[in-house]
Amino acid sequence: MHLCDQGLECYREALNDGTISGEVPDCLISYGLLRQFPGREGFFVPIPPKVAEADLARSLVRDIEDCEKKLASARASFVAASTLYRRAQHRTGVSFESLMGTEVISQSLRAAVEACGEELLTAQPGGGRSPALLAEALPRDLALVQRGVGQRTLYQHSVRSHQPTLAYIERVTAAGAEVRTVDELFERVIICDRAVAFIPGIPERKTAALAVRHPDAVAFLVKVFDHMWERAHPVTIVPQKHRPELLSDSIRATTLRMVVAGHTDDTIAARLGVSSRTISAHIKKIAEALGSRSRAELGYLVSQRRLLEQDELIGSPYSSRIGHAAD
Repeated sequence: MHLCDQGLECYREALNDGTISGEVPDCLISYGLLRQFPGREGFFVPIPPKVAEADLARSLVRDIEDCEKKLASARASFVAASTLYRRAQHRTGVSFESLMGTEVISQSLRAAVEACGEELLTAQPGGGRSPALLAEALPRDLALVQRGVGQRTLYQHSVRSHQPTLAYIERVTAAGAEVRTVDELFERVIICDRAVAFIPGIPERKTAALAVRHPDAVAFLVKVFDHMWERAHPVTIVPQKHRPELLSDSIRATTLRMVVAGHTDDTIAARLGVSSRTISAHIKKIAEALGSRSRAELGYLVSQRRLLEQDELIGSPYSSRIGHAAD
């Protein structure tokens, strides 16, 4: 609470008259600048600011000391509880911690990421991220880079046309982080200093997660990440264009591979991080380019013409034809 204009005016009147009666602003009572006149109910006398300030300061100091004692007691209790928790984990050999609830997951992730001292590996499937999440992540990730923490992040090719994610990528890569994209990511994972990895819970992916600390399990996840990283494409944003190469041929090839395997449009869209409408449009235009009249025939034609063999689709006579039809 602050001294309001009405309170200051009332205090001025009390100083001029020696006392003041009736209703007075709460701020004057809270700050101790007016006190009840002894023996005269409804009358107040003004108190020198230095006296009132000293009284209020003593009260606040007592409150602060009480809070500090409570905080110290709570910390001591949590230290004891943490010791028991670690001992129980050691006895049972538990190296996996189940995290339930978005707030618990968020706090655990934040603590682990902020404690990173050497390396942060992140795989983010699902296409472009929301502006709110990007705004929250940007200052944290820039601070990590400034502390010398190496950052490698994997997205899907679909983020190359998502402007909010590209703006984030431009900032972090300029600071020294590395970002690459790939057609399909195996799963969302965050690995801190190769010591702890966070993966989604199943089936409640949004409200459950698993913190993995088992050295062999974390090493396995790092190896999978590195494998994906090696076949991913670096994101290079040209200042004049503010958008990297879209890698449409790679997305088309993966789409066709999934069509041949019998996946639905919704499944393909979910795995590539794009909308079902985009996948449907791709398949329709590719089918028109190849002269296919049905999905089954499209799969047959793609297999017959061996368009999905390594280096066959990109650079083949059909690549130009398919590319012009699908763009």
